[in-house]
Amino acid sequence: MSRADKITVSFLLNGEKKSFDGYPMSRLLDILREKAELTGTKEGCGEGECGACSIFFNGKLVNSCLVPLAQLEGAKIQTIENIATNENFKKIQSSFIENGGAQCGICTPGMIMAAVSLLKKTPDPNDQQIREGLSGNLCRCTGYTKIFESVVKACQQLGVSS
Repeated sequence: MSRADKITVSFLLNGEKKSFDGYPMSRLLDILREKAELTGTKEGCGEGECGACSIFFNGKLVNSCLVPLAQLEGAKIQTIENIATNENFKKIQSSFIENGGAQCGICTPGMIMAAVSLLKKTPDPNDQQIREGLSGNLCRCTGYTKIFESVVKACQQLGVSS
């Protein structure tokens, strides 16, 4: 197989088996947005630095702009669209809206995915754990205080922090 040959991969995308054709180094981010038409995952930097494109890859929070199509065979991918069906997500989302944690919206899906990941690993996070949990995500609008407060308030709404 040459580098120019397309491949077909099959994986679970938000609980549904999907197959996509493309070049081995095609980015998962582009597959999600262009082929699967799941536009909740955003592109910020395209270099794995900002976290706007965060998804769950086999249960682990990763930047989809860094995942090539060649690594997707048999994987389990969850996007913000799938997380949005969870009742706890709705509380996190509401907290971001009510507390000003969502501004332009580019970083918001990644921030929410990071918050969900944090709460899965650490159900009752302290301030430092929240800061570390969000540390892989950049925001150019809020200055982070409102995002941090949104996660703290979401923890309170979920009954996991005081």
